Amino acid sequence: MKLKAALAAGVLALVAVTAVPSSAEGTFNAPVATRQADESGRQTAIFAGGCFWGIEGIFSHTRGVTSVVSGYHGGSEETARYRAVSAGGTGHAEVVRVTYDPAVVRYDQLLQILFSVGADPTQLNRQGPDRGTQYRNAIIPVTQEQRAVATAYVAQMRRSRVWDDPIATTIEPYVRFYPAEEYHQDFMLKNPDNPYIVRWDAPKVAALRTMFPRLWQSTFRRG
Repeated sequence: MKLKAALAAGVLALVAVTAVPSSAEGTFNAPVATRQADESGRQTAIFAGGCFWGIEGIFSHTRGVTSVVSGYHGGSEETARYRAVSAGGTGHAEVVRVTYDPAVVRYDQLLQILFSVGADPTQLNRQGPDRGTQYRNAIIPVTQEQRAVATAYVAQMRRSRVWDDPIATTIEPYVRFYPAEEYHQDFMLKNPDNPYIVRWDAPKVAALRTMFPRLWQSTFRRG
């Protein structure tokens, strides 16, 4: 698994630089993006990569990220509750909403981190010990530019042949993000000795620090 992650980071880092430019570097043959940025220039991204505890932890330690919020996406407001989502059948996925400064970390770099240390893109409706559509791995673009980059990135993962199994990552249309319950926010920070965190999520954060030292930040950002 460590070898696969290293290969993914290496191959897709090259692809990201050469074929998935940020908006400052080129247009990538995509429609002109409608930016969703606040007055400070920060932008928002939404990702699904299995249990949101670990994905939140990874991006909270990514330089250029200023906020990470765990939540739900894909179902209705009535079912956007942990008990309902974890039972399956709501259409929701556990997701994180990442606020980031594109002058520090690009969208394609966030994708690179997600699929190098956060989620296995070949697992369909599961990640690690978790099973169900609520644990699918998916990209939810919130701008046309993000959709163009995400589409190209998934295509590149398929062409890279880094993974033995087919890429299962989907690109889903943005509907509405629902923040998860308060006790899920900063779960790794609050519960470092939780057995699930120790077994499944702490190694992901450690891998981020090792594989992406230039994008590592020690401060845990509050969502």
